[in-house]
Amino acid sequence: MLEQAERMRREFFRPAPRGGRTAWHPPVDVFETERDLWLVVALPGVPVDRVQVRVEGGTVIVSGERPLPAAVREAQVHRLEIPQGRFERRLELPAGRFRVDRHEMVDGCLVLSLARVP
Repeated sequence: MLEQAERMRREFFRPAPRGGRTAWHPPVDVFETERDLWLVVALPGVPVDRVQVRVEGGTVIVSGERPLPAAVREAQVHRLEIPQGRFERRLELPAGRFRVDRHEMVDGCLVLSLARVP
């Protein structure tokens, strides 16, 4: 059980780039069409106002925080598998320039549409 917990910790919690705070990395699906790049970022329980999205050069950065629900902050924890706290995910984009066209939370996932800039 300890090995499994350690493997999960290594998978989700990695130091943030540039000496930042430790952050977990949400899983992402990426789809590409002729005009768009779609990213689906799994962020269960994360309010949309706690998510920041930016494009820097050839990288899209999704960051924010998943707070522990207030109702359970004083509770005894029996299992905690869904990461809490600060998250950040950096993804290299395909060649070309992109801008964030749309983003919305759908069924616990952030759905991003990045439009190609001519």
